[in-house]
Amino acid sequence: MPEYWHFGSRLNKKRQRPTTHPLTGLTTLLDTLLTVASYILSNMPAQLVSIFDAADYDAELARSSQILNGGGVVVLPTETVYGAAGRLDHPAARSRLLALRNSGESKPMTIHVARREDALRYIGPVNDLGQRLMRKLWPGPVGLIFEVPTDRRLEVANKLGVSEADIYESRSITLRFPDHPVASDIIGEIDGPVVLTMASPNAGGAGFRAQSLAEELGDKVDLVFDAGPTKYSKPSTLVRVHADRFEIVRSGVYDERIIERLLKTTVLFVCSGNTCRSPMAEAIARSLLSKNLNINEMELEKRGISILSAGTYAMPGMRATSQAVDAVKDLGMDLSRHRSRSLTVELIHQADVIYTMGRGHAQAVRSLVPSAVDKVQTLDPDGDIEDPIGSDLAVYKSLANQLSTLIELRLNERKIA
Repeated sequence: MPEYWHFGSRLNKKRQRPTTHPLTGLTTLLDTLLTVASYILSNMPAQLVSIFDAADYDAELARSSQILNGGGVVVLPTETVYGAAGRLDHPAARSRLLALRNSGESKPMTIHVARREDALRYIGPVNDLGQRLMRKLWPGPVGLIFEVPTDRRLEVANKLGVSEADIYESRSITLRFPDHPVASDIIGEIDGPVVLTMASPNAGGAGFRAQSLAEELGDKVDLVFDAGPTKYSKPSTLVRVHADRFEIVRSGVYDERIIERLLKTTVLFVCSGNTCRSPMAEAIARSLLSKNLNINEMELEKRGISILSAGTYAMPGMRATSQAVDAVKDLGMDLSRHRSRSLTVELIHQADVIYTMGRGHAQAVRSLVPSAVDKVQTLDPDGDIEDPIGSDLAVYKSLANQLSTLIELRLNERKIA
């Protein structure tokens, strides 16, 4: 470098030049600020939306769909845990979701569907047991594991533009249909495979609470939908479907006893207090079915048929009214051991068909489990069956005859027995 600068005709000795560019210090400062800003942003909570309090629910769903279709990650509520969701066929989403998982986790992420028929995209034809498991356990806290033929696996992977290993573990796939309106609404809007993985690497704890997840995940996700604490606060049960049996691979919300019960053909009658109309209907249905099958009523369960009743406002453990007991006794039925039970989500899922005594009871069923809309109907298609509570025995006997006629028609419609 020259030792002198030339200004006009004078030669002036210059000052000692700095060894670094004068902007270097500023660049270093900017780099430091960017590093600090990045650290702060990465440790800031993810954007949290209380979805049921949102001013525009549909707009929030549309926003989440846009994020997912763009390769983003959105934390969704389910009935079991909160899950980080992304499109399996989008490389960026797949990479981000894998980064959220425990380092030792190598299995494919679980594809979630919003309709039973959507599962067929990944598995093809399903055997009778598989169809029954899908019908009885979905939507619900159960992941079903299906074996898929080689050519079908290859076809699906090629169509989605991913490797077989991203979808299938060896020869099988795990699919789930969550029983949560937010998850189903969003997944149903995405025209592609949506996978969910446990949003928190910590088993339990934060995985059940959106606020904790937003703080823990920071910029690892784009959005967290808060729908309150999860219903079960427990992971889903994983069930492998075989040709003629099922196998519980991972215990969760449902155990084998519950699943066996859910797989029965179940008819559920619903009224208000479960002390007159619905228990009378239960007793009459049991009698009609046992006569049609030429078996004792006690053998119905062995035949895989369960007849139940419940009340939307029932106080558990109440006896049937004396008039109800006497009215069906004249028809050869016994209600003396009946004890009332409340209508529950589990009972609704268990039922193949639900007959209610009135439209208000049908609405109560749909409010508890919106997906049950296709299997609930009033026992009398022409209107409500009046509550006889407080009436004399003659009214109850008339009710018993009315119920007998209606139930016989309904059972024949459903071809039960």
